[in-house]
Amino acid sequence: MNYLPIFIEIKQRPCLVVGGGDIAYRKINLLLKAHGQVTCVAKSCCKNITKLVNDNKIIFIEKSFELSDVKGQVLIVSATGNASLNKQVSELASQNNVPVNVVDSPDLCTFIMPSIVDRSPIVIAISSAGKSPVLARLIRAKLESTLPHTYGKLAELAGDFRDKVKAKFNNIEDRRYFWEKAFSGIIAEKVFSGKVSEAKVDLQAQLDSTTKAQVGEVYLVGGGPGDPDLLTFRALRLMQQADVVLYDRLVSEGVMELVRRDAQLIYVGKECDNHAVPQGDINQLLVDLAKQGRRVCRLKGGDPFIFGRGGEEIETLAENGIPFQVVPGITAASGCSTYSGIPLTHRDYSQSCRFVTGHLKDGSMNLPWHELALEQQTIVFYMALNGARHLSKQLITHGMRVDMPVALVEKGTTPEQKVYTTTLKGLPDLVENEIIHAPTLIIIGEVVKLREKLNWFDVKSASYKK
Repeated sequence: MNYLPIFIEIKQRPCLVVGGGDIAYRKINLLLKAHGQVTCVAKSCCKNITKLVNDNKIIFIEKSFELSDVKGQVLIVSATGNASLNKQVSELASQNNVPVNVVDSPDLCTFIMPSIVDRSPIVIAISSAGKSPVLARLIRAKLESTLPHTYGKLAELAGDFRDKVKAKFNNIEDRRYFWEKAFSGIIAEKVFSGKVSEAKVDLQAQLDSTTKAQVGEVYLVGGGPGDPDLLTFRALRLMQQADVVLYDRLVSEGVMELVRRDAQLIYVGKECDNHAVPQGDINQLLVDLAKQGRRVCRLKGGDPFIFGRGGEEIETLAENGIPFQVVPGITAASGCSTYSGIPLTHRDYSQSCRFVTGHLKDGSMNLPWHELALEQQTIVFYMALNGARHLSKQLITHGMRVDMPVALVEKGTTPEQKVYTTTLKGLPDLVENEIIHAPTLIIIGEVVKLREKLNWFDVKSASYKK
């Protein structure tokens, strides 16, 4: 190693920053986050530093740097942009055995300012030894995306119980096993969900060995419209820790690739008139698996609360006392319209948007057509491909213009996306003459006209106009 990674406590201790520009301001903020007592020395300073001075957060001395400024400091940062001054600061600090960092000059540093992932009291520092700060920041960004911001609360909880666990288990291996179970189970999830008080009770119960068989938890997760990059951080985390995953046919292969490798996968997809597993059986299966102590991910395409029957499933969980959490996903209407270059609302074309299911519970398509056949609104039909002819006829009958623009988005947000554009009158012929596969979304409204101008995602060969 070129540098020994260590953490220095600077709380209420004197730190010096030489320089008064924007870079110095960023370094000052970093020192303030660690509760250092910061003095800034420079001939002038930027507005941001002036504000810190006016807020009594730092001391600013308007003068040139000199040897006396080094005395009594626990660390020094030089951020002047003046090479000779930076070298002087480095030499004087080193002569007086004060750690010094000179911005963008590794050869003048005795310590490096790393890229930081802050989940206090958990802090992760990434350094490239000054070789490539940009690479270090990219690594930090990857870690930021996988670590919940509530990890710090989990560490605080562990700190509160550390002495109790140490008194309970004399063997270090037993203590390690206890904490590994706590950190990877429902207790951790309760902390991540903001239920810290419940997590404390559960942790104490586990420590007292008074708990009955542990009940698992169900994660109702929205997998988005297809592109795995559209998953939320929480969705990805829960998918990768679930013991069992129940998934439907609208979950893309790319999203399924991100599921925990050794998880049990159970397909419960539905198609029109072909339900692999009836909804009632799915509801009960979630309950049964959770009662076995399993962590169960119910993975759905789009958003579980928008035509995803998520409400029905968690009703059953609530009735049976099963802990659950719901993770929203980007619904198909938002994802597919965006990837097609069709804004759902626009001041010149549409002041409202309606999401409509084309397949009711009783199998009919009995919709409030007179409310849908209005100008200046966008209608997005889910699960309406088979009923396209009927919806075209009904909207025209109830007063919608025959030349109203229509778009069909097949497998939206994925590399297989295809977009067909037509008019309300031409919709039945398009569906009859083209081989269009589910999942396909139907968008109706003047906003469809904007596709030719705003389209950014489609490969040319995947775009059609009929």
